[in-house]
Amino acid sequence: MARRQESAPGSMPLSELLITKESRAMASFGVRDLDTMMRFAPRRYVVPAPLRSLRELHQGEDVSAIVEVESVRDRAMRSRHGFILEVTVTDGTESLPLTFFLSAQGQVQWHRGRLPVGAQILVRGTVGYDDYRGALQIAHPDYEPVEDTEQGRAWAQRPRPIYPLRKNIAQQTMGSATAKGLEYTASLSRPVPAAVLSRRGIPPIDEAARLVHRPLTVEDVRRGMAHLRYEEAFVLQAIFAQRRAQDERTPAPQLRAEGPLQQLFDQRLPFTLTDGQRGVGDRLAERIGNGHPTSALLQGDVGSGKTVIALRAMLRAVDSGHQAALLAPTEVLAEQHHRTLTGLLGELSRAGQLDAHPEATRVRLLTGSQRTSARRETLLDVTSGQAGIVVGTHALLTEGVEFASLGLVVIDEQHRFGVDHRRRLRAKGPQGMNPHVVVMTATPIPRTAALATVGDLDVLTLTESPGRRAGVESHVVHEQLPAWEQRMWQRAGEEIRAGRQVFVVCARIDEDEADAAPAAPAPDEDGASAGSGLEPARGVTQTAQRLAERPELAGARLGILHGRLTGEEKQQVMEQMVRGEIDLLVSTTVIEVGVDIPNASVMIVLDAERFGVSQLHQLRGRVGRGEHPGIAFFDTTAVVDEEHSQHLRAIAEAPDGFALAELDLRRRGAGDLVGQEQSGLQRTLKHLDVVRDARAIEQAREDAFALVADDPDLTAHPDLAGAVANRLRDADPDVERS
Repeated sequence: MARRQESAPGSMPLSELLITKESRAMASFGVRDLDTMMRFAPRRYVVPAPLRSLRELHQGEDVSAIVEVESVRDRAMRSRHGFILEVTVTDGTESLPLTFFLSAQGQVQWHRGRLPVGAQILVRGTVGYDDYRGALQIAHPDYEPVEDTEQGRAWAQRPRPIYPLRKNIAQQTMGSATAKGLEYTASLSRPVPAAVLSRRGIPPIDEAARLVHRPLTVEDVRRGMAHLRYEEAFVLQAIFAQRRAQDERTPAPQLRAEGPLQQLFDQRLPFTLTDGQRGVGDRLAERIGNGHPTSALLQGDVGSGKTVIALRAMLRAVDSGHQAALLAPTEVLAEQHHRTLTGLLGELSRAGQLDAHPEATRVRLLTGSQRTSARRETLLDVTSGQAGIVVGTHALLTEGVEFASLGLVVIDEQHRFGVDHRRRLRAKGPQGMNPHVVVMTATPIPRTAALATVGDLDVLTLTESPGRRAGVESHVVHEQLPAWEQRMWQRAGEEIRAGRQVFVVCARIDEDEADAAPAAPAPDEDGASAGSGLEPARGVTQTAQRLAERPELAGARLGILHGRLTGEEKQQVMEQMVRGEIDLLVSTTVIEVGVDIPNASVMIVLDAERFGVSQLHQLRGRVGRGEHPGIAFFDTTAVVDEEHSQHLRAIAEAPDGFALAELDLRRRGAGDLVGQEQSGLQRTLKHLDVVRDARAIEQAREDAFALVADDPDLTAHPDLAGAVANRLRDADPDVERS
């Protein structure tokens, strides 16, 4: 066996090791080599019932017993085609029939070959009752050969791995495949050095594979999985450590200037910066003043003032003789940012115009739907350097956009952009230098999740709100309680008559299409959708028609907004909202982030159970942004006090985004916190749970950063280098550097 192991590399294709059925079963999960198969953990384990004496059995019990075969006989069924195989077994105190109902003679012979008289077997099954005989029996039990020894009894009580399955794949197929793989564990790759594993008390991979796939005890499972979790964390942290090391070797513009735009802007602000804003701003200024590219995550709750901090950093770039770019995921949000920045800067943003300040720069907007003349003018300003700040969507990433000297990139709602997007922006830096990158999110990421998912970023957190907003109250409205729903629409009508505005958000555009709610709850561990059985989601088009007929909203001016409108149409609708020409806007989640209508005071989310935690928090953050208090209604068809209802209530009661982030982390894991669209490492977390494994993540970070500090290119650690390359390829096939 050892000789076979030495000749079989860990990257051996499974087609060379397994029969066709087994290799196809593994391939359906993307598992195509030995290394990956041995790290493909069972979904769960079944711990057998305690071994029992046959004399102690009772109907309906799940039992395990070590028995000996006394007799075997079969007969044809009388009333239909098929055969009955009866196997009588004994444990020395009592006898019990095992009954199999089989459709073919070949099946009878197969069981007879495995159950000869005198064979000792372990039997597992549920005790039933044979009405014909008037006695207990076990129908179709699981069984396997075992010796009635101490070792055999331990084997009989072992946890049984249950692997995830696809259509037409059996547990036996998955089990036989991994059993063959266990013969070759000596050749598996070893990304984590043996000395590190030993110091942390973690078994090596060959032992861990056996513990995971053939455990004898629950403790074996824990020890085996400890290796897989630590190894995954170690590889991730090695990637982050290499990125930090690469930044230290890469030049970046030094954005150190203190004025004049920054001082002029601070003097224009109609409010005083909080201590938190000043502190985070100072730390960010220190980082972008270095001669190496900064990668920072600026996180804070909705309304915490991230945009002001980012704008001050962008002005520092302009004062330092460079340009800054603000990248937004949608045209609506890009246009909103452009209005916000130009509004905050005033005459400081109008260089070249008669009313401009002498020290002014230009703030330009670039989106894909711009008219040719406007786009040409913007590109000229960007290329010449006349535009100090450029706001845009993915249009900023195209090859035709050339910056004169890009020193800082700010990415809003970073989960909407992939690693490849950030890489392309980095390539637009001046003279071989990389610009500094700051990504912003209003969905705070708890510390352990940040270490595991964005561990190459410096995390800067705003924990206080400037206090310039009236705030939002959130309520769950059950449509099963008609009086509640009626009061919700009455409240919306009252706000409109008081001169304020209302948002109504739907999960899709049109009800005539297949139900494609973008934010349906995640599947459970068995692959079934947690949202199954929900009423069909309502659409923007039909909802607007219904609301036009509601007496509570009589006279309200309605508008609609969704992704199928052209960029010009979207901009026109938002301008109407800003001017107060629309009282109630029915929209999809295109307004989820960044939209700033201070006069809006009511947010109604229909079919709220279909939206994620961060989406609901972002949506309710669209109201209560001015002097008037906001009200958010999470309208749901869910049954009162059932799962979806309780979850919505927890969201409504959460005081801020930090509390919601913890709630989401515990409910759905790290992936949802940073967005489903994100192309990056967190999409491929296999074994890590950032709550449960917080200590392992921190230990792996310490060990990986120390190793990379001594060996930045991993020259002395080829297995780790290979694991890093594989992980980056799995996360993003085009990834080079985020």
